[in-house]
Amino acid sequence: MMLADHKTKIVCTIGPSSSSEEVLRALILRGMNVARLNFSHGELCHHREIIHRIRKITSEMDKIVAILVDLPGPKIRVGKLAKEPLLLQQGETVVLTTSKEAYDESFIPIDYPKLTESISPGSLIYINDGFLQLECFEVSGNNVKCKVIVGGELTSHKGVNLPGSNVFLEPVTEKDLQMIDFALDEGLDCFSISFIESADDIRKVREYAASKDKQVFLVAKIEREKAVENINGILLEADAIMIARGDLGVEIPIEDVPVVQKKIIHKANLLSIPVITATQMLESMTSNIRPTRAEATDVANAIIDGTDAVMLSAETAVGKYPLNTVEIMTKIARQTEKWRSTSKTGIYLMKKAMSKMQLQIDDIIALQINEALQQLPIKYVLIPTASGETCRRISRFRPDTWIIGFSRYPNTCNRLAFQYGVHPIFVEGKVTDWEDTAFEKLKQYGIYAPGKLVIMTQGQTVGHGKKGGTNLLKFIQLE
Repeated sequence: MMLADHKTKIVCTIGPSSSSEEVLRALILRGMNVARLNFSHGELCHHREIIHRIRKITSEMDKIVAILVDLPGPKIRVGKLAKEPLLLQQGETVVLTTSKEAYDESFIPIDYPKLTESISPGSLIYINDGFLQLECFEVSGNNVKCKVIVGGELTSHKGVNLPGSNVFLEPVTEKDLQMIDFALDEGLDCFSISFIESADDIRKVREYAASKDKQVFLVAKIEREKAVENINGILLEADAIMIARGDLGVEIPIEDVPVVQKKIIHKANLLSIPVITATQMLESMTSNIRPTRAEATDVANAIIDGTDAVMLSAETAVGKYPLNTVEIMTKIARQTEKWRSTSKTGIYLMKKAMSKMQLQIDDIIALQINEALQQLPIKYVLIPTASGETCRRISRFRPDTWIIGFSRYPNTCNRLAFQYGVHPIFVEGKVTDWEDTAFEKLKQYGIYAPGKLVIMTQGQTVGHGKKGGTNLLKFIQLE
């Protein structure tokens, strides 16, 4: 096993272009750390097949690849059009309807029953991530008459956003809970929650899983204005954050998205919470063999900002070149990380920010380790861990050295797959000496380095996936 030449984690959305065993295997070899299953699309029986396929492949390859279930949430969508594609012409009048009765092909069905309660004359309506824009001028019965501001082709089931309007939908739906049941039965525990607005939405899912006697890893998708406003509370409740820029770029002014992205990433880094930057990162590669220069720069800037992971959506789900896209993503990550390493941007920014915090013992140890990494030729940081917390605290400095997390808990290993610069290794069975076990694992995977200096941390173990406390730091010369 070779360690990757980049430390930024890669999240790939699995779809028709990438669900075969051959492509999944190739994606893993090229750098996929997390396989995202978008439950907004496809039948559960099909998702079950993909879950079993991923597990089979990772078991054969002895690789850790987390499976992330993306819950649909209360997404408002266009219904089934009578005729498609429907071409919307700028300046023309169109009618949105919530009626379930028969309608002619000039009507656009919307699957949100309270549309007429949310919309009033003057309200703006965005469809398909804002590529189509309408303005309401009349509300009558089940119908909303609109003027087309920005036209184009419309197909069924495209997303609808109502920025500035009250949306009467619960962020966690009954359908979401049914899908959680399915995923838990399949042994999955990583979920991304769509369209959350506050920490209460995350707690609802956590408490639901707890009622099933399950612990879950919850990724809060930030894609609504209220979520941005409530980000501090959300960060205290979530296990990870996803900056979902597609809907976010419609819900808030698009010119605010870059700065919001930077602020959220920085806040998450300070709290050692992994953050995923998502949507349209290499969008043009859905149909082209190379990305635009702007897309390459966007990926690099997210990494410089401090994102733990970058996500591919349509690029790997339905795109023509899923493997090429992952290769390009890893190349951008590698070159960007090299620059950041020489500039020391990551460690200096984090140390400056942490100087204003009330630090805990684990924070002090993480600071000491990163100081040592700047002064000594350390090959690896070796961390036996129950919860992954120490790995995350060290990772936030974005060190140039691999952090290798050894855990007896498969779920902890899966969760560390989201964390920048952390390579999780599963250790089966009871361990009496973590030092000997760590060295044996390094030899087993062909990454033992005789003569090299490593750092090893340890702390008390308090149980399955529970946070302990790091209280030992050792420098060891490998023999």
